[in-house]
Amino acid sequence: MAVDVEARPRRAADTPPPRFSRDRVETVGFGVLRWLIIAGIVVVTIFPFYYMILLSFRPLDAVLQDPGALWVGLDEITFDSYQAVLTPQSQGGQGFVRFMANSALVALGTVFATLAIAVPGAYAVSRLEFFGRRKIGALFLSVYLFPSILLAIPLFIIFTRLGLRGELLGLLFVYIAQVVPVTIYMLRNYFDTIPVSLEEAAAIDGCTRLGVMWRISLPLAMPGIVSNGLYIFMIAWNEFLFALLFLIERRDNWTVSLGLSQLAGSIEIPTTVLMAGSVILTLPIVIGFFATQRLLTEGLTAGAEKG
Repeated sequence: MAVDVEARPRRAADTPPPRFSRDRVETVGFGVLRWLIIAGIVVVTIFPFYYMILLSFRPLDAVLQDPGALWVGLDEITFDSYQAVLTPQSQGGQGFVRFMANSALVALGTVFATLAIAVPGAYAVSRLEFFGRRKIGALFLSVYLFPSILLAIPLFIIFTRLGLRGELLGLLFVYIAQVVPVTIYMLRNYFDTIPVSLEEAAAIDGCTRLGVMWRISLPLAMPGIVSNGLYIFMIAWNEFLFALLFLIERRDNWTVSLGLSQLAGSIEIPTTVLMAGSVILTLPIVIGFFATQRLLTEGLTAGAEKG
């Protein structure tokens, strides 16, 4: 007897899912919403920097005629503003090359000196037992309860008597004193996340405390050290108050933030030149971030110890 195949009831597994199910709508909707939010954040973040770069490459007369232009042709692009910013003052420019060298010297010196002090200090606070260990983090952060302006006058008097006013060395001391406490606090929290069992295993194999720190802890803490180094560099590169207080009398020792403030405070400086100086001030931070992005986002301890 022949059986009608078409008359058989369709199994539930053969039934296609509904076209507009709740799960599908939520998945597609949130997927689209996620990309819209990301695109909005990217536009809000990048647009001011893009417009600043655009103004720095446009001639002043073109900016005055159409300041709202968001796209210009290649024939309109000029490097005159950057030439005016980078040319030495003796030749009629603003001398930003010297300012950038001063800022780089102070910022890099602050980074290396601060890390040389903070890394051993943070490791000691994280691993060693001593009286007041649990309270020392709050003590470090209490330094930031007092605004920097309260220290301006005492430091100005001390540096004047020591003959450090107008010297980059004095500014270096101030920056190191400012950032060492918070760096120790942040690095201590990072050292706390490193499994102690890894250091214990190295100690069993014959490593000394210094060897454990150098061979085990520091490589694993490198993302935290690099991120703190970038944070310190940003503070020292952009700082203005103490640079103005200690270096205003000696233009040869000005930092780039002081040079930019001079451009912003002068009515004789074109807007395009000011934007060129702003790009020069911002560019090292952007380059440093992208150069260290892998270490900033990569967790080197992932998978080091099974749970």
